[in-house]
Amino acid sequence: MKKAMLLLLVVSSAAFAQKVKKESGDFKALKGITEFNLVFDYEGLTVDKFKSEEEFLADKMKKREEKGTDEDFRKSWFGDRERRYEPKFIESFNKRFDGKVKADKNLASAKYTMKIQTIWLHPGYNIAISRSDSKLTARVTVFETANPSNVLLSVLYEKTPGSGAFGGDFDSGYRISEAYAKLAKELAGDIK
Repeated sequence: MKKAMLLLLVVSSAAFAQKVKKESGDFKALKGITEFNLVFDYEGLTVDKFKSEEEFLADKMKKREEKGTDEDFRKSWFGDRERRYEPKFIESFNKRFDGKVKADKNLASAKYTMKIQTIWLHPGYNIAISRSDSKLTARVTVFETANPSNVLLSVLYEKTPGSGAFGGDFDSGYRISEAYAKLAKELAGDIK
């Protein structure tokens, strides 16, 4: 019985696992780097089943128009990037290295830059009787700051999940920030 439960756990974990595709370079090239200047890029981002981020926003804002909260939603959607996603990524990445490796925005002293390009988002949902984790697809590229054509590593993380604490994740910004934390954790583990 215990073996059957363990097998079920392993199989179900594999079914929800993110995909990682190394596009160029190698994680070994990052050995010895202690600082990364972080750049977050949301250009060309698509959301869920929509063709563009603007199409997604138009749909969500239309649903909020009657309540007068449509512009609030738009401001929150874009504001969550700097207020939630980026700090969550930075915190999660840095804590994995106990101060031995640091990544941060505007880190002028860093010889290398790490670009986090968000390609696709599934915000997830939680309507009490049903919920779905957020998911994130991002390309992480590490290059020499002074010579951006010198790329040490480019890797694609597909459908990194972000789940809230005990189902209390009714806010999409919170769920998505958890996907960024998970992305940082996975990336740090791969670098280690």
